[in-house]
Amino acid sequence: MEDAIVVKDLRKEFQSYSSREGLKGAFRDLFTRNYKIVPAVNDISFQVKQGEMVGYIGENGAGKSTTIKMLTGILTPTAGEVTVNGMNPHQDRERFVQTIGVVFGQRSQLWWDIAVQESFRLLKKVYKVSDEQYNEHMGHVIRTLDIEPLLDKPVRKLSLGQRMRCELAASLIHNPPLLFLDEPTIGLDVLVKLKIREFLKEINAKYNTTILLTTHDLSDIEALCERVVMLDEGKIIYDGALQSLKEKWGEGKAIQFEFLEPVELLGLIALTKGLDVKWEKGEKGQVYQALTEDDDETISTLIAKVVAAFKIKDIKIKETSTEEIIRNIYDKGAV
Repeated sequence: MEDAIVVKDLRKEFQSYSSREGLKGAFRDLFTRNYKIVPAVNDISFQVKQGEMVGYIGENGAGKSTTIKMLTGILTPTAGEVTVNGMNPHQDRERFVQTIGVVFGQRSQLWWDIAVQESFRLLKKVYKVSDEQYNEHMGHVIRTLDIEPLLDKPVRKLSLGQRMRCELAASLIHNPPLLFLDEPTIGLDVLVKLKIREFLKEINAKYNTTILLTTHDLSDIEALCERVVMLDEGKIIYDGALQSLKEKWGEGKAIQFEFLEPVELLGLIALTKGLDVKWEKGEKGQVYQALTEDDDETISTLIAKVVAAFKIKDIKIKETSTEEIIRNIYDKGAV
């Protein structure tokens, strides 16, 4: 299987100036500036195989969007090598853009004041897509994303969810082998997110489309990606299977008890003294949560003690979510 993306020792630095204090400092800044170099992406290396769906995650300012901009040719790297679809994104610009689709959640590639289908026609000309190719491919895309009723509307009249579905369709007009999605479901409701996820799975299965997805919504990653690349302060701190990440960091269990009668937190702590359990009050009524290791004996003893001492309405055992796992990793600073 060929590599769709190869990144080697990639670095991007930005120059920023620091202001000096006071009136004298401001006056000196008029003539000479104090500059400092800020690395946004710090010597990272990774590969993505054709047909893979990879989640590229990290906190704000970790360097995700900067990486995507270098991979799509918008930014030039300070150092390192980038090969995408066998090309350098900066040197063979015209041929390169024919092989990628890009959706930036915060920026539109559609023209604001004209009907969606007019934008599609313009993009069809830009990408030199024949009528036959367009009709065959886009008919399926339009039906699956349910955007047929939107084609005659100007983009400015669309809701965010409608616009994002149209943006996704626009990025696929030339049926590219590689799709970059930067926060594609930001601010969308659950039903629209589900529709977009199902569609992405379908094009990946049908066309073997490679997808690199950056998002803060980790349920997107869980639904679509088997592999995650995690970035922190411009460096890769994890690159591997999402399942391995869960197994390594998601060892704890949360047992949620809903009581039929008033219960005190101190009483629960005293009851389970000697067990490796941390109690916390739930958000509503008489709900409390016990956090413990994923150990059958501890969980069994804990439940037995609580059930013997109190009247219980409900018990739920919850796995640690991906969101909590990743928060733990960032809190601890390494994988």
